[in-house]
Amino acid sequence: MPTGRLSVVVTRRLPERVEARLAELFDVRFNPDDRRMPKSELAEAMRGADVLVSTITDTIDAGLLAQAGDRLKLIAQFGSGVDNLDVATARQRGILVSNTPGVVTDDTADMTMALILAVTRRIPEGLAAMQSATWEGWSPTAFLGGRIAGRRLGILGMGRIGQAVARRARAFGMQVHYHNRRRVRPEVETELDATYWESLDQMVARMDIVSINCPHTPATFHLMNARRLKLMKPEAVIVNTSRGEVIDENALTRGLRAGELAGAGLDVYEHGQEINPRLRELRNVVLLPHMGSATREGRLEMGEKVIINIKTFADGHRPPDQVVPSML
Repeated sequence: MPTGRLSVVVTRRLPERVEARLAELFDVRFNPDDRRMPKSELAEAMRGADVLVSTITDTIDAGLLAQAGDRLKLIAQFGSGVDNLDVATARQRGILVSNTPGVVTDDTADMTMALILAVTRRIPEGLAAMQSATWEGWSPTAFLGGRIAGRRLGILGMGRIGQAVARRARAFGMQVHYHNRRRVRPEVETELDATYWESLDQMVARMDIVSINCPHTPATFHLMNARRLKLMKPEAVIVNTSRGEVIDENALTRGLRAGELAGAGLDVYEHGQEINPRLRELRNVVLLPHMGSATREGRLEMGEKVIINIKTFADGHRPPDQVVPSML
């Protein structure tokens, strides 16, 4: 355990209040340009710091961890997802990993519902018509979308966020169905009036809307592959506010172009910023820049969790949000 003030490197800009508090407590080096650090800079930062405050844009694999040296003892992720981190290798090298779980549940669930409404009610098309001044007035057949009340919503991943989506969907009059690695407790099913499907294939084939709310792990990579996407009804919609890697993006693009799906709402993408250009051209697709958790309140709460994790570690205790491989 290092003595004195911990040396902390923060890889991206954080809310001003969070950075100010970090600077009060620790010897901190910030990233004023807020640009993604190349691997060479990340390696240098890891060699010279006790703690690295990372984000989902930092790919910290076994090769990078091998360059970290002996000083780095904690990677405090600013965010709940840790699929950008090789947690197992970090643990083998004596580096603890923490994250910020449970903070963005409501924010992400809100964005899921926003995408469902945006796609089914053709909100971006209406917005584009108003911004381009091409709207010629109300018409009985213009911008016809679909009513979501009574529709079947299939939630893939019934954790905190999936359950929050289910509560919102029920308020909109939707029928809630779900597939999960483990069936949730009976009282949760009763509260949410949710129907469990052991078979993902059978569920997606019967849903009007599918919402991706599971993390990215080796088991969920391309869980919605070309075969499963083809099982969905042609009038169905898929939304994703979780991780882009869960959907085969090329297969999704082909299906949308071929009319095999009615639409998609995406906040995350399989290859980060490198989005399939054909996907951008489709009118029945709503694309957002990974803003599901982007609320001021959420970012401040995430920062508070990062600080608590580092402070607890500095005091010689286990960070309250420590991540271990068995959790993934």
